[in-house]
Amino acid sequence: MEVLILQVFGSLLLVAGSILLFVFTCRQRDFDHADRLALLPIADDDENEGTKK
Repeated sequence: MEVLILQVFGSLLLVAGSILLFVFTCRQRDFDHADRLALLPIADDDENEGTKK
């Protein structure tokens, strides 16, 4: 029974932490940065093709 209580408590801490991090990320508006980084490898490939011999 003690292990079950400890597992529930640990799970609740993980859920609360993930919710807090999600709210913090939403307030910082970091999602636009991820879109720019997703396109970054494509830009590097285009630049490197012009320098290849």
